[in-house]
Amino acid sequence: MQVSIDTAKADLAKLIEAAQNGEEVVIARDAVPMVKLVPIPPRVKFKLGIWADRNLGEGPDFFEPMSEDDLQLWEGGP
Repeated sequence: MQVSIDTAKADLAKLIEAAQNGEEVVIARDAVPMVKLVPIPPRVKFKLGIWADRNLGEGPDFFEPMSEDDLQLWEGGP
């Protein structure tokens, strides 16, 4: 669905709910699409083998850049 900025201001909670339910929500200015609301996927708790029943918190983010120290160790540096 495409809505105007004024409608988005008035009905933001409904638009967020629609986006979370899989509907494409586009906010437009003067009928020109400007932004799209997309849901953020929920984070899955990290579970590991024999500790599957324990809450280990959030898992590692493999897309996050490595620190310089870790990168040097990975590349075989001092």
